[in-house]
Amino acid sequence: MDKICADPLVRKFFGFRIRSSFFYTVVVVFSLALCALVGMKGGGNTVWGLVPILLYAGLCIAGLDIVLATAVALAAAFAILQPQPIDIGVMLGSSLSNNVTIIGLITLMGAGLGEVLKTTGVAHTIVKVVLNGIGIRSERAAIVSIMLSSMLIVFMLGTIGGALAVAGPILIAFATQYSITRRATAVAFLYGGCAGLALAPFAGSNIAIMQAAKVSYLQYLTYGAGPLAILSFLVGVPVLLRLQKRAVVERDFYPAIESDDEGEFSRGKFATVVFSVTLLLTIGYAAYTRAGTTLPLLTLPLMAVVTGCAAGLSPKKIIESFYRGAGGLIHIFILFWMLATLFNVIDDLGPFKSLVESYHSELLGIPPYLFVLIVSMIGLIAVPGASAAVVVLVDKLFGGLADQMGITSAAWIIVLIFSSKGDTYGPFPNPNMVTCMGMARYENLRYMLLSGWVLLVPCTLMFAVLLYFV
Repeated sequence: MDKICADPLVRKFFGFRIRSSFFYTVVVVFSLALCALVGMKGGGNTVWGLVPILLYAGLCIAGLDIVLATAVALAAAFAILQPQPIDIGVMLGSSLSNNVTIIGLITLMGAGLGEVLKTTGVAHTIVKVVLNGIGIRSERAAIVSIMLSSMLIVFMLGTIGGALAVAGPILIAFATQYSITRRATAVAFLYGGCAGLALAPFAGSNIAIMQAAKVSYLQYLTYGAGPLAILSFLVGVPVLLRLQKRAVVERDFYPAIESDDEGEFSRGKFATVVFSVTLLLTIGYAAYTRAGTTLPLLTLPLMAVVTGCAAGLSPKKIIESFYRGAGGLIHIFILFWMLATLFNVIDDLGPFKSLVESYHSELLGIPPYLFVLIVSMIGLIAVPGASAAVVVLVDKLFGGLADQMGITSAAWIIVLIFSSKGDTYGPFPNPNMVTCMGMARYENLRYMLLSGWVLLVPCTLMFAVLLYFV
């Protein structure tokens, strides 16, 4: 614990170094006591109800283990809500079927599939084909390829968790071959994947935006998703190169893919063809049926079995490889489970909705431009992670006011896309952010947060300027 914040970036950002676990103990005890007091005073539906999220972000940035930080934030949320023990058990149980928790399970299965791909030699073969076929020779080109691939697969499937669960093992194998670090890969997943999600025509939140603003996909693309995707690459590539440079010094690489047995390689080539066909069929089916996050729960283990059988592995060997890969990320599943519960508790507290209702009349008296800026920022911190829910909530609370004030459809697109997509990059940890981190098998949330903020700031400025002209 003494060395957990020794990272130079954190020292530079905060201007000091946390030297011992005493600091964390004091912060946690004080925060829990404060939250318990807020709960006793019935302040959960005020701005104080956001304390657990603020605490979570602060602990993660300071360098506390992400699972432990999530547990502390969840305890703080329960301290405000103050439910009975049996109600806590019910909340934990119901969160197991939450989409956030399902993404955690998908992460495990994606790791299991990745291990099968390594065991069969498929991962090695895919990387070799890419090396010989595409001819990528530079680190910069490899990083851009990972980011672009993440964007395309998420664009096609309309879900970050499901798309990266399928493509993640391949992209990680690609990153391993080119010595791209875990940190750069995770942030490439974040920048590329979230750009793809913004562009996806069948993503639930995007459909909700088009319905709320009463616009076509082309209009949505022109005023909202297009500028965001372009900015993601303009800002993202330099950031990724800098992250890669710093992480190389720390040797933050993936384990090497080793497979030198020629017989294994021969079987691996046939297994690669089978895997590729299965993958394409899966993507095609998902795009045709507009399948959501749950489809990978079936397709990931199915692809592992089919690929393993094509490589000549016994059922026992396939299962052992799958268990070995998935077992290494069990803490990620626990993390997502606690995150799902945390967001549900914050939603039950309802601090945001109460604040909006309190200042409803005041919002009518402000200039239209200032109104859309305020609504955008309110949406940014409304319901972290629940993009479609944010769109529905913001439109329900402010849509009528926007019509009365003559806000254009183009401006409302920007408001809704910033409200629903902006929180992916910050200011607090977000399920999409943690999903990209988990799929990349990376565990340092502070770099994900800082990287998100680097994109969130110019994104905020860009949309503020666009709102002025539309």
